[in-house]
Amino acid sequence: MVNAGSSSVKLRVVEDGTRVSSATDLGAPDAHLADRLDEFAAPVGPVDAVGHRVVHGGSRFLVPVRIGPDVRHGLEGLNDLAPLHNRPALVGIDAAATRFAGVPQVACFDTSFHTSLPPEVTTYAVPADWVSRWGIRRYGFHGLSCAWAARRAPVLLGRPADRLRLVVCHLGAGASVTAVAAGRSADTTMGFTPLEGLVMATRSGDLDPGALLYALGHGLTTPEADHALEYRSGLFGLCEPCGGDMRRLLAARTGGDRSADLAVTVYLHRLRAKIAAMTAATSGTDALVFTGGVGEGAPAIRSEVVAGLEWMGARLDEDANRSVGGADTEISAAGSAVATLVVHSREELQIADECAQVLASPA
Repeated sequence: MVNAGSSSVKLRVVEDGTRVSSATDLGAPDAHLADRLDEFAAPVGPVDAVGHRVVHGGSRFLVPVRIGPDVRHGLEGLNDLAPLHNRPALVGIDAAATRFAGVPQVACFDTSFHTSLPPEVTTYAVPADWVSRWGIRRYGFHGLSCAWAARRAPVLLGRPADRLRLVVCHLGAGASVTAVAAGRSADTTMGFTPLEGLVMATRSGDLDPGALLYALGHGLTTPEADHALEYRSGLFGLCEPCGGDMRRLLAARTGGDRSADLAVTVYLHRLRAKIAAMTAATSGTDALVFTGGVGEGAPAIRSEVVAGLEWMGARLDEDANRSVGGADTEISAAGSAVATLVVHSREELQIADECAQVLASPA
């Protein structure tokens, strides 16, 4: 599995679809990635397929797809939709094609899980020609992580997926909340790009477009706006000394830093509001699922989020919450009407499963 992002490349070898036998994380993808792949793969031996995480599939790629010249060209045409994510993925695809010549490659999209979203969710209230000219609509992201969480929750709860309503909170550097009903995406907070929705590490999340237009009309350039909204906003913008890192923010908050306290409070307020919205999308929920780096590793955030959601029937077992380890687990208090789960994001296993399905289908 190759997961190439703007600042890092995650490489994983998955055996039997269930076990990661080798893993390494590299720096930003570059022209030497094929050589680095060679170093990683040399001790592994032959591989059967290479799966790639691709953030944006646009309107063309709705399901995982085997990569050939036409698909490679089509992916390049989507770069403008997610330049920080799709361009590095292409670097990974080209490097893998060089290192693993003749080995099947499969593109697995973060947008695929959200193809079940209904029109009332995907449609923005903008002029119709914006859709026909530029394809402006809501797509949703973090789909690989959500799909994995939607597979694990029924196992943890001992209930069939088709009878479960979930709210999946993927909380990492990027963050989103997704409503899942019967294993399918019903609503989500990210939109045309991964900028919409929650406050994130360095991304703004929801912003009044009028505020952006005002700034653009008073001297802010489009490249400056793009850089600011992607890299200088979110938690970073609210407390720059902590660099958007939730661990540093929580420590600074405990130490009395007022800007860190504001940053965490804003983050929590937006997160609770979006959870409530996702709950409404499925007329209630059976379980909250926390995943992603913050969702898995910040018990204080889980505790404060759920403390503000007791009205919907969610309560934590705080001892269980503080002792979450490496295994997926339920941390609900006894008698809680809404279960709370921690599921470790395993995008590599989801990608391996999707690759197997693609390669098992007739060409």
